[in-house]
Amino acid sequence: MTAPAPRLRTRFTELFGVEHPVIQGGMQWVGRAGLVAAVAESGALGFLTALTQPTPEDLVKEILRTRDLTDQPFGVNLTILPTINPPPYAEYRQAIIESGVRIVETAGSMPAEHLEVFRPAGVKVIHKCTSVRHALKAEALGVDAVSIDGFECAGHPGEDDIPGLVLIPRATRALSIPVVASGGFADARGLVAALALGADGVNMGTRFLCTEEAPVHRRIKEQIVAATEHDTELIFRPLRNTARVARNAVSQEVVRRLDAGAEFAEVRELVAGVRGRSVYENGDPEAGIWSVGMCQGLIDDIPTVDALVSRIVAEAVDLIAGRLASAIS
Repeated sequence: MTAPAPRLRTRFTELFGVEHPVIQGGMQWVGRAGLVAAVAESGALGFLTALTQPTPEDLVKEILRTRDLTDQPFGVNLTILPTINPPPYAEYRQAIIESGVRIVETAGSMPAEHLEVFRPAGVKVIHKCTSVRHALKAEALGVDAVSIDGFECAGHPGEDDIPGLVLIPRATRALSIPVVASGGFADARGLVAALALGADGVNMGTRFLCTEEAPVHRRIKEQIVAATEHDTELIFRPLRNTARVARNAVSQEVVRRLDAGAEFAEVRELVAGVRGRSVYENGDPEAGIWSVGMCQGLIDDIPTVDALVSRIVAEAVDLIAGRLASAIS
């Protein structure tokens, strides 16, 4: 009889009822049923992205599609966006609760308005932060865990520019709730490092973006494999709304204009979401702005989700039980 494979148990796996301390966080246009179900089936925790769905009713349908594909736990990401016309957050929250989803990842502004609704409904909340001070505030508000984003991450790294090697142990020392390390994680070495720094798991976006099940054109995945850690750009720095995206002609033009004193209105057309969505759908990496992290320099294949998660966990166990254990004399 074959012995079961070793597992990595942490406060995160116990609290959220998953097998592995690995998260696929919310990704606009990417966090859809096929990918999320594959992540859930692998034993990790995947998140549908609520605002990828045009309406709360569409989100309910996507939750049902995910349930058709897996009976394992998964969650929904709900990001609070600074916008002139806010989405109907209350309706999205109600859709999540009525669909029976019991794990939510929040991001953006402080999650107080979400918690007031989710906590009484028995929904566990992971809030994504880019600083220890914001993580402490989220803990005080009552979130169940935080995901702490280092400067290496795709999307919004905040304005402090603190890399994970410093930010993660600062956060785990300051907080009593589980901490998920995010930004720059793509392999077993990163997972082991995060655990050593005190985290209870890792969040991976770019790495899951480059898997067979990700609903992204093959040419974009091949672009990630070919790219290095140098091939990202920080846009919106002068506006204090920094975002890390792929380096291409569009992102470089956005940086050039803003550095020259342009207002957001003068780059609005360049950064339109519809252009970024077309990158993923049509496979032209120069068509618009699209998020990718520095960890693309660590990515050299396009595996299935199951193969990726199995490999990361198995190699992490080998690292802990082998190389690290043998260093003790």
